[in-house]
Amino acid sequence: MKKLPIGIQTFSEIINEDYLYIDKTGIAYSLIDRFKYVFLSRPRRFGKSLFLDTLHNIFEGNRELFRGLLIEEQWNWEVKYPVIQISFSGGIHSKADLEEDLLQILYSNEERLGLECANKSKAKYYFADLIKKAFQKYNQKVVILIDEYDKPILDNIENIPEALLIRDGMRDFYTKIKENDRYLRFAFLTGVSKFAKMSIFSGLNNLEDISLNPDYGNICGYTQRDLETSFAPYLEGVDMEQVKRWYNGYNFLGDSVYNPYDILLFIRNQRMFKNYWFETGTPKFLIELIKKNSYFIPRFNGLQVNESLVNSFDIENLDLETILFQTGYLTIKRLIQEDMEMVYELGFPNMEVQSSFANSLLQSMTTGSEHVKIRLELLALLRSGDVASLEPAIKRLFASIAYNNYTNNDIARYEGFYASVLYAYFSSMVVGIIAEDASNMGRIDLTLVVGGRTFLFEFKVSDGEPLEQIKRMKYYEKYAGERYLIGIVFDPKARNVSKFEVERV
Repeated sequence: MKKLPIGIQTFSEIINEDYLYIDKTGIAYSLIDRFKYVFLSRPRRFGKSLFLDTLHNIFEGNRELFRGLLIEEQWNWEVKYPVIQISFSGGIHSKADLEEDLLQILYSNEERLGLECANKSKAKYYFADLIKKAFQKYNQKVVILIDEYDKPILDNIENIPEALLIRDGMRDFYTKIKENDRYLRFAFLTGVSKFAKMSIFSGLNNLEDISLNPDYGNICGYTQRDLETSFAPYLEGVDMEQVKRWYNGYNFLGDSVYNPYDILLFIRNQRMFKNYWFETGTPKFLIELIKKNSYFIPRFNGLQVNESLVNSFDIENLDLETILFQTGYLTIKRLIQEDMEMVYELGFPNMEVQSSFANSLLQSMTTGSEHVKIRLELLALLRSGDVASLEPAIKRLFASIAYNNYTNNDIARYEGFYASVLYAYFSSMVVGIIAEDASNMGRIDLTLVVGGRTFLFEFKVSDGEPLEQIKRMKYYEKYAGERYLIGIVFDPKARNVSKFEVERV
């Protein structure tokens, strides 16, 4: 079997060293053939850098690397284009260092292309001179490839004034692309986020955004067909439905795809189910934004937003749903046509992201490692059907929440807060979970399906009879088998459970 290209983003190394390669060159040819200025947004570790390097080798005419691939007989390998490649993927970029970083990147391109640029006083002038000199020397239009165009901004997203300064500086730099249009054959920019065109791409008004173009939905990531064919020898004997539940589910309006990093690490680590992608770094500011806005976590599944919200990232008005979608923590579950507007229903893509996101939130809210012990205890109780012992475990759960999560706000008055905490705990266990579960009589606050048993939760704050409500509304009738009805009343002053009732039906 071929070696797995874990962490390798250089196309020539993958081909020359006989690593497994999923052929994306047919998509690359279509892209080059149809457009001049292209933008692609994808979450981190999704294969953007490898695709960009593949384009680099195509334009340089390195036919020997493409033997037997889809593009080999389609492309004119006799024409070779000078390529300027800019990557911000490495390191942390601050405003103080950004100009020097850009100068170093441009110098590397100047040296590789054998050029001598005259104007190096500022990066934006150096960039413009580099484009013109490349065109003049090679007598061929220039290709520009920019990887992680937005990373300098995202590196500073927790410091908005700094991020804005960087954004303005990057806008001046990118404007040189449009100003030198007559020298250019193709420009391709990738990133995690999509900023409004007027905020950073003011000059590139004809930039084609293919991020949610169905023709290019599979441009990055592995499809189910890839796993069943190219990866079949590596996954022999594996429960493929379980693999799908854990790692599939990303939807960019093409096929449902897997994050490549997850699949490669899953195979390398003896096919052990773990949170490989999520563990590479979840932005702390996302968790803080959720807590600050007292966001009702269960509503992340089934969240409905319009197209402008999905497509727009505004530094000065950070929208949580947009950030979560563009960074890959939420994905498109379905499209809904409403009159003249397209509505996107979002949700967690898979089990890995849902459980990991919940666990990350819990770590930020609780003290020490108590939440891990409670989670394991709750899971054991649910699996054994020992419902009577749930009450003390849930009380210890809320007692473990750090005091500062309550200060300067009144979130403890709302059912949504308690539902979110329990939802986070249960989600982190990787069990069947449905928030605001709809029945023909109304909505159940929380439903769990564990080990063939169904647990239906109804919550109230201060007073009420949640158990009686479940029975009166007959929420349980949509489920068969062993069912437990659990009514919980929370006391906002004690910040804990004041009443806990259970009944089996």
